[in-house]
Amino acid sequence: MKELEGFLGAALQFSALEVALHKRLADGLEEVAACIEQTARDEIGFYQPAVGPFQDWASLAESTEADKARKGFPLEAPLLRTGEFRDTWEHEVSGFEAVVGSKDNRAPWFEFGTVNMPPRPVLGPAVIHNEHTIRRILGRAAVTGMTEGTAIHKALGYDRRI
Repeated sequence: MKELEGFLGAALQFSALEVALHKRLADGLEEVAACIEQTARDEIGFYQPAVGPFQDWASLAESTEADKARKGFPLEAPLLRTGEFRDTWEHEVSGFEAVVGSKDNRAPWFEFGTVNMPPRPVLGPAVIHNEHTIRRILGRAAVTGMTEGTAIHKALGYDRRI
């Protein structure tokens, strides 16, 4: 069995850890972003309770409900008419950066409200609802990455601990 001492051994160990850790964390971030996206989609069409710093969703105005009824859209289903807005939610992951959101131009109005419309936040609550899942996924990814990095180093025949 080979044994490397000093800087070369340390460099090999850290390289193996870095490769494995980066791969596992990137995979974990993809999984986290997908969870947040799905939760955001699932919130559309249902009144949401207050969570964290976000207030509960106000009832739709009578005029809005009347307009939806005339057009045959579901009633008591905030942000849901045709399902188009719900279906615009997506995510992208690049390296250690994830973006989750909607490209619908109305999304900021819905999220933060306007002078005439109360906020109906989707993204912030979706993150809060997934807090434990996020911790579990990223924690598992970090531990798995470190374990695999050590296994790679050992598989190369370098078993000296640094």
